[in-house]
Amino acid sequence: MPRTTVIDTGAFEAETERLLAEVDEPQAGQRLDRFLSDALPDVSRTRIQALIRDGHVRLADGPSGGATIEDVKYRVKPGERFELGLPPAAEPALQAEDIPLDVVFEDDALIVIDKPPGLVVHPGAGQPDGTLVNALLAHCGKSLSGIGGVARPGIVHRLDKDTSGLMVVAKTDQVHRALAEQFADHGRTGEMARGYLALVWGAPSRPHGTIEAPIGRHPASRTKMAVVSEDKGRHAATHWRLLETYGGHASLKDRAGMSGRAPVASLVECMLETGRTHQVRVHMAHAGHPLVGDPLYGTGFKTKLRTLPEPLQEAIVSLDRQALHAAHLAFVHPVSGTLLEFNSPLPDDLGEIVRQFKQL
Repeated sequence: MPRTTVIDTGAFEAETERLLAEVDEPQAGQRLDRFLSDALPDVSRTRIQALIRDGHVRLADGPSGGATIEDVKYRVKPGERFELGLPPAAEPALQAEDIPLDVVFEDDALIVIDKPPGLVVHPGAGQPDGTLVNALLAHCGKSLSGIGGVARPGIVHRLDKDTSGLMVVAKTDQVHRALAEQFADHGRTGEMARGYLALVWGAPSRPHGTIEAPIGRHPASRTKMAVVSEDKGRHAATHWRLLETYGGHASLKDRAGMSGRAPVASLVECMLETGRTHQVRVHMAHAGHPLVGDPLYGTGFKTKLRTLPEPLQEAIVSLDRQALHAAHLAFVHPVSGTLLEFNSPLPDDLGEIVRQFKQL
């Protein structure tokens, strides 16, 4: 491991933190960006590359002492000592907005929130403000040490605008990188887990199962995703478990169509093994059980809606979103190493629809 030292400020500009890293024999021949990334784990490699190109890295001593190195591919040599100037995080271009947040957990490293439906996660085309990021800038303030050199929250995973539930957001570059690695792994080798509650039309004929089907852009609609062939999509896997059925009969025998009436709807728990766009919505629709209220993937079930009691019809129409809630989140805290687990009950709008379904 390269030897790293924090030395006095002021190497390149006022208020710049100076970090010193010395090359040992095992690191000889490495690219400069790789060497500094290993030596300075609190700074992401992307930011280190930007700092090198912007002239914030120089040789501290030796024949070329004081020379600025701006080539990220520069090959380091044994005994070289590199001085990196780490400027303070720049002010974000986005504006902080005082939008109420339901904070479930918070410390100096990260924050877990229970996102309400209707809140967009990140500004984009057509949504320049009024987002979760704007709200977090106001709530976290100076506790944001910088993601990629900018004082902004680190979005590790996203929820659709109209999906409610649990999200974790990083406050520092190091934590953002560590959480991103956990989420990319999706619990295959660790303890990270994401669980959703989905209210769907009909009910699966089995108590549990796995939907494993590639997801890619819909061939006819750029706003939709779809199950596609392997060469046109990315691997996606959703593990599901049937929790409750509404209307009809509850036994597996009846649900299999051997007798009685099929359930009108059901509550399903979905655990993600991958994290594709609209994954739960696409997979459940592919299985023949689209989410109640889903404007993209459940339009074919409008006729079923008209068979329901009028109060329930009105509740679903006024929901104006897919009935999907991120109810469970677990991950290892990147700083303390503690496993954190959070659970969120169905929000009031979905809870009311479930209450009415139970009366069928």
